[in-house]
Amino acid sequence: MEKSFSESYKQAGVDVTAGYKSVELMKEAVKSTYNKSVISDLGGFGGLFAPDIKEMKEPILVSGTDGVGTKLKLAFLMDKHDTIGQDCVAMCVNDVICCGAKPLFFLDYMALGKNVPEVVATIVKGVAEGCKLADCSLIGGETAEMPGFYKIGEYDLAGFNVGIVDKEKIIDNSKIEIGDKVIGIASSGVHSNGFSLVRKVFDVNEENVNKYYEELGMTLGESLLTPTKIYVKPVLELINKIQVKGISHITGGGFYENMPRMLKEGVSLNIHKNSYPKLPIFDLIQKTGNIPERDMYNTFNMGIGMAIIVKDADVSKAIEIIQSHGEKAYEIGEVVEGNKEINII
Repeated sequence: MEKSFSESYKQAGVDVTAGYKSVELMKEAVKSTYNKSVISDLGGFGGLFAPDIKEMKEPILVSGTDGVGTKLKLAFLMDKHDTIGQDCVAMCVNDVICCGAKPLFFLDYMALGKNVPEVVATIVKGVAEGCKLADCSLIGGETAEMPGFYKIGEYDLAGFNVGIVDKEKIIDNSKIEIGDKVIGIASSGVHSNGFSLVRKVFDVNEENVNKYYEELGMTLGESLLTPTKIYVKPVLELINKIQVKGISHITGGGFYENMPRMLKEGVSLNIHKNSYPKLPIFDLIQKTGNIPERDMYNTFNMGIGMAIIVKDADVSKAIEIIQSHGEKAYEIGEVVEGNKEINII
């Protein structure tokens, strides 16, 4: 590594030594996510992971991949990169747990115009923090310096997660019945979806992101960069203690696109919009942009990051379990007869 240097490549905009420095700066954070199943070290061509499947009858691997989207534009404007990695992890692991899988390991991919080692290491430390919140290991990644493709100071970030679930414990929609209830777990804000609309509504620039809003109790930028919640631990405990019949991660497309994905034919959901407190940021977006209510529920999570279907008799216990993890949970609706419609009433 010490002798790996190309002056010609550096003059073309790629400094390989910056990559080595990035790895050195992030090494401790990455290793803090390792557990006994990680059998490779940082810097190899592949990450090796030996899952413990002794208690499983028929282990099934579940994979998910996602990015952070144009929320990154806020990070660029504010020069704040320490939480965006958690967003990347959250968007992947929150999807994987929807079928009951426990996240095992994570890989990230970052492409940027210029490798600034301190910035790269800060981003990856955020990824590592997200992995710890999801109880999974960060076993690999890639940082691609691409001058001429990305602007200096800008980057894209995406991730890939693999989880595992015993086949007989996969959560599908087969056991959902009319009369079952919907539990909503509160979001921390806009999470990582709808930012193209958010940026249009607020005409996002350096001045606007630093504007303080009394109703938010912080600046617009601080509110919008609040990292996406990671729901792995409360949801997995919920699955272990009660019968969970369906799980939906509320991402892009909001209620109308995501909730039907956990339903079977012949049922719909009635969601009571006043059954939980709506976060101030959504009122501000709707008011500022003069956005119709349906569009709000078809774009944003509206204060609910995960929706979970349980039996009526299990509602109180479900809420108690979720709250024991420091999360807020509410009974927000019920399963009714229909054809996978979401009725917000």
